[in-house]
Amino acid sequence: MSEYKVHIINTGKVRIEPELAFGGDHCSTAKAAGFSIKRSPKIWLPVNVFLVETPDKLVLLDTGWDHSMSPNGVFDKKAQIKSLGSSLLYHVNQGVVAKGMTASEQLAKLGIKPSDIDYVIISHLDCDHANGLRQFKDAQNIMVARSEYEYAKKHPYIRFKKKWWDDVDLNLYDWNDSQGPFGRSYDLLRDKSIELINIPGHTAGLVATKITNSDGKYFLYYGGGGYGEKSWKEMVTSGISMDKSAQKKSLEWIRKESLDPNCVRSLACHGIEEKPEIFEF
Repeated sequence: MSEYKVHIINTGKVRIEPELAFGGDHCSTAKAAGFSIKRSPKIWLPVNVFLVETPDKLVLLDTGWDHSMSPNGVFDKKAQIKSLGSSLLYHVNQGVVAKGMTASEQLAKLGIKPSDIDYVIISHLDCDHANGLRQFKDAQNIMVARSEYEYAKKHPYIRFKKKWWDDVDLNLYDWNDSQGPFGRSYDLLRDKSIELINIPGHTAGLVATKITNSDGKYFLYYGGGGYGEKSWKEMVTSGISMDKSAQKKSLEWIRKESLDPNCVRSLACHGIEEKPEIFEF
């Protein structure tokens, strides 16, 4: 009998430079962000979140876009700049979420209220993962790595905006276990079943969530540690990172974990191969 049920939920799209996702080890930040003279056509990628039903808890991995990004369910430049709080961020990432398709609206169709969620786990605080945080301010616990929060505080004008989590009670955690490429992780339930594993590089406190059943089979969600299976299959890093060598080491770990026979699924937020579905393990 399966112990875990995972819902892949699409909450819209993000449009970025292809180099932002797949720029590789020598891509400049300017090119990845769309500020170079010679630019490639932008690409659209999905923005997915994941609802995990455990035997006795509901866990949400990331939050996707807020309703304010697309108030009428269509692409809206003015609304996006207001929601993101920055025309610079709009230049780097444009987004859209159709009417009724935010994470909270889709969960409501399943009869799930934000207050029913035991844990919202934020992989990192970039806009396409944390812009929707306020939808879930009534969740029981909103988990953000302290190192990620501190990193975001140091870059309030360029990459992160405090307004996304204003009036939200964040549960900032420090590492209490030693899994992962850098030996830093957080054992959420103190039983090794849900580990939040530090995979720095794209940001400082980025975490992968590894959920393991009693048979040792696991689901890995690596957030922004890669942009789908292309990243770890071809070992191509994203164009924006705070530490390229750490990013490469983290991606090597994602590849190793993804190829492990015990891994039932290995998924990112933006994998084009991911479609809305439910799987169990």
